[in-house]
Amino acid sequence: MTASDIETTPQQPRERILRAAADLLAKGGREAVSTRSVSAAAGVQAQTIYRQFGDMQGLLDEVAWRGLAAYLAEKQANLAAGDPVEQLRHGWDLHVAFGLANPALYRLLYTDPHPGEGSTATGEAYDILLHLVTRVAETGRLRMGVEAAAAMIQATGIGVTVTLIGANAAGRLPEHEGLSDSTREAVLAALVADPEQDPAKDTHTARGARHAVALKALLDAQEDHAFTPGEHLLLSEWLTRLASGTIPGSTS
Repeated sequence: MTASDIETTPQQPRERILRAAADLLAKGGREAVSTRSVSAAAGVQAQTIYRQFGDMQGLLDEVAWRGLAAYLAEKQANLAAGDPVEQLRHGWDLHVAFGLANPALYRLLYTDPHPGEGSTATGEAYDILLHLVTRVAETGRLRMGVEAAAAMIQATGIGVTVTLIGANAAGRLPEHEGLSDSTREAVLAALVADPEQDPAKDTHTARGARHAVALKALLDAQEDHAFTPGEHLLLSEWLTRLASGTIPGSTS
């Protein structure tokens, strides 16, 4: 088959459906993607959609996966060796830029979840975030547990991105110049200790909490534990309490 043959070969129904759904989503948002509209745009019967994707949610999940693929690839590349705090900054910027470039897809992924369900695509993005936060913890600079810190970063990042998407749609994006950078730095300042900070300004409890966070991150990363399951559970609980500063009698 020659290149010209490939170019003139009709797309398979599955590909036509995916492209039609992606186009409708980009132009009209989630509400524009219905069985009827996709069928008409793709030139297929409704049953073809269900045969290929199970239901409309299966179709939307596949559209989301495709739209997120390049973004996830760039985030994966961001896991290479380097300063993990700088990687968190870069990951935040990638997230915001992806949302602004793909507003309808972003809303589908982050603000229109299925009741009681999570998106596999966004789950992979969150796993990458957890990995980066764990790397920060292992340096002894994270002020709270990995899961809590990652949840804070994700929540604020989504909030900023949704705000900027709305401002952009209203033609008011210039009014929010600097919002993403200032919020990012405020979150990182709350979560990550400055390595140049004067030790005299650092409390005993705060130092102990960061060390506990680092030890727990290393403990959780071990595949072959030197402890019994009971010992591992007990040590994990102690480190979690130290990390949160809830050890009875602890002082500054």
